[in-house]
Amino acid sequence: MGKLIIFSAPSGSGKSTIINYLLTQELNLAFSISATSRPPRGTERHGAEYFFLSPDEFRDCIARGEFLEYEEVYPDRFYGTLKEPVESQLKSGKNVIFDVDVVGGIRIKRYYGDRALSVFIQPPSVEELRKRLTERGTDAPEIIESRMAKAGFELNHADRFDVVIVNDDLEKAKAEALQRVKEFLAK
Repeated sequence: MGKLIIFSAPSGSGKSTIINYLLTQELNLAFSISATSRPPRGTERHGAEYFFLSPDEFRDCIARGEFLEYEEVYPDRFYGTLKEPVESQLKSGKNVIFDVDVVGGIRIKRYYGDRALSVFIQPPSVEELRKRLTERGTDAPEIIESRMAKAGFELNHADRFDVVIVNDDLEKAKAEALQRVKEFLAK
């Protein structure tokens, strides 16, 4: 039976980069694919990038208790983690790695307890986080402001995670994440 590794962080902290690095290591990891009620973008496919559900299908899954965690981000725009795919990956002996928001990370950790390692990736400062979000050039100024507001909330919950890694040097943060995950998986 596999174990679970949960990564959460404010947008722009380097979480996805660190997860992608860990997926290239010999850790027997499977990535947890989230569900969403938003339509696919570009070349996204059901079961690859996301499990795409209609808002009504999403609500039906909620009513049946099929989510480890979920959130209605905007009206009719849901995101969440379905239990069945995670359980299936664990039963096959894989270790499942999650890229989820802070609230989702806390909920998954609560559900699995000691079978899960929760890791919070923290930016070196709020100013550096703003700089990273601005420099990546993917978001409009109002989106950056929204992400910064959410980051304040998320940073206040870092102490609810098993491990906090400050990403002030990406190579160092990747090495620390790898070491912490290896130690957890060896238990």
